[in-house]
Amino acid sequence: MKTVSVNELKFKKNLTMIEQFSIQDFLFRYIRQTAEEIDDILKLEYSENVFAKMEAKLEPVILINGDEQFRYVTITEDNQIVIGVLDSNKELKHSIIFLDEV
Repeated sequence: MKTVSVNELKFKKNLTMIEQFSIQDFLFRYIRQTAEEIDDILKLEYSENVFAKMEAKLEPVILINGDEQFRYVTITEDNQIVIGVLDSNKELKHSIIFLDEV
């Protein structure tokens, strides 16, 4: 996973249904859960505020990579999958996820 500055990314303004399902499936594989196992825990909602993304509801909090709080997953205009997390200092970080990490 590569952490990048938000200034380096160009997010899509909207996502097709296929893109929404694809990034949701990718996220489930990344955190090593099936859709059935995590569906009750991690509800994702599609949002187009500022840019298109699949956002987690605020409760329950899902931690990934130790102490990072999952906020959303999206795709850039270059078709890179990006996860937005809050770190332990509650600062928003963006990480590009590579296929070989799944």
